[in-house]
Amino acid sequence: MAASETEVTTVATQPAESGADLTRSRLIDAARKAFGEKGFHATTTRDIASAAGLSPAAVYVHHRTKEDLLYAISRAGHEEILADMRAAIAGAADTPGKLEAVIYAMVLRHTREYATARVVNYELDGLSAQHREDIEKLRAQIQGIVRRLLRAGTAEGSFTVDDVRITSNAIVAMAIDAARWYRPATDPAPERIASHHARMALRMVSAAE
Repeated sequence: MAASETEVTTVATQPAESGADLTRSRLIDAARKAFGEKGFHATTTRDIASAAGLSPAAVYVHHRTKEDLLYAISRAGHEEILADMRAAIAGAADTPGKLEAVIYAMVLRHTREYATARVVNYELDGLSAQHREDIEKLRAQIQGIVRRLLRAGTAEGSFTVDDVRITSNAIVAMAIDAARWYRPATDPAPERIASHHARMALRMVSAAE
């Protein structure tokens, strides 16, 4: 009985998401959708507020500018991809397996969440100089993961790569660009597309599948 009472007390005292947090989440979701449909520059604060069911003034209570919303969306998107990539590496046994798993994870998210991925990757010109710099650091980490794998695979003889920088740029661009052309109504399932891209990445570095 004592244990049950403790469990009830623990659950009851866990903080719930505040009203302010919920409102911020609604605004982020609304902005993500609006930026995806209209583009950052064509979207107004009123568009975002209306989609969130709030007044335009409410936007500024939680986000100073429309650009702040774009930054929040872009930062979260890049951090999610980095988390996916690190988890993929942790779950693979060798370097070719790690590269295959990383590209699979990247393409899977970029196709499953293609609308968000388009905003995250193709609306960067709407960011302020400081926010753009922050995002570029995250993008450099993404490239860094792939480049380290290419260098490791080359050093151990698993890969044949003439230019690590060019090859990593090509592989990462291929993975990201899946979000641009993907159409769920006509294209194969995200899992199939991700597997196809992962195998292409291995062929690009002359790795046996």
